[in-house]
Amino acid sequence: MLPMLSLTFSTIDRSGRFPDRARRFVAVTFTANCLLAFAGACGLLALQGAAVVVADEPPRIVAHRGLLLHAPKNTLPNFRACLALSLGFEFDVERTKDDALVCIHDASVDRTTDGSGLVADLTLDQLRKLDAGGWFDPRFAGARVPTIDEVFALVAQDRDRPVLIAVDLKAAGVEEGVVRSAVKHRVLDRLLFIGRTISDPEVRKRLKGASPQAQVAIVANDAAEFPGAASATDADWVYFRYLPTRGEVDTVHRAGKRAFIAGITVSGNVPDHWRVAIDAGIDAILTDYPLELASLLRGLR
Repeated sequence: MLPMLSLTFSTIDRSGRFPDRARRFVAVTFTANCLLAFAGACGLLALQGAAVVVADEPPRIVAHRGLLLHAPKNTLPNFRACLALSLGFEFDVERTKDDALVCIHDASVDRTTDGSGLVADLTLDQLRKLDAGGWFDPRFAGARVPTIDEVFALVAQDRDRPVLIAVDLKAAGVEEGVVRSAVKHRVLDRLLFIGRTISDPEVRKRLKGASPQAQVAIVANDAAEFPGAASATDADWVYFRYLPTRGEVDTVHRAGKRAFIAGITVSGNVPDHWRVAIDAGIDAILTDYPLELASLLRGLR
């Protein structure tokens, strides 16, 4: 009998950590004869009497501002629903007049609360008195603008869910405070920093200075920008704003980075675009339609 072949590669673990080279999962234990038979049946490549089946891990789903079509964006009820469905989410960071870090998309409170004015001109106490849910639906009346500490505390409640949380830094100079809060709640390994991070090397530097374990992204707006992003030494992820090829994503992985996609190519309900990104081997997709993307991924299993 020919010798038994056993080969295992590591993938994302249940704590949500993303080990290097985590794009491939291999768990094959066959005899060489079985492998040859399988290769012949499926048209796989057989090398020296053995073949290895390699399957991509599905991309992580990141819900843009949470389930924004179903609950008020950037609120704890919204994020709680995401986590219950094993979905990651993206949220925005602004800073109040008294230097509190809060989760709200706009620089003003006018659009998503019952108040008015700039976040930077309000104290945390003033901000917390505003209703951040009733504008969306009366059922959410009383929801508040959460602090970053509250968001991270919520994420920390379930450490076993392998979700990715994208942190969009809107305000300037908040890097150290956000990282410090993430470390306190032991969720830093589940975060990806975007927003100002992707285009400003000084922001990436401050995040890495706050903790070398902070995962930061750099943008590739188009194919012309891709080589610089892929080779950047100060980033862990490449943030694609266009649909990448398989070769480009493979280049990202060979560089020890991971691939994230956001923007108009994937934010809508665009299954064809999602499939292109999935086939390319993308690691995470940010979209306004996370439930629809989750359904598509289930159908591809």
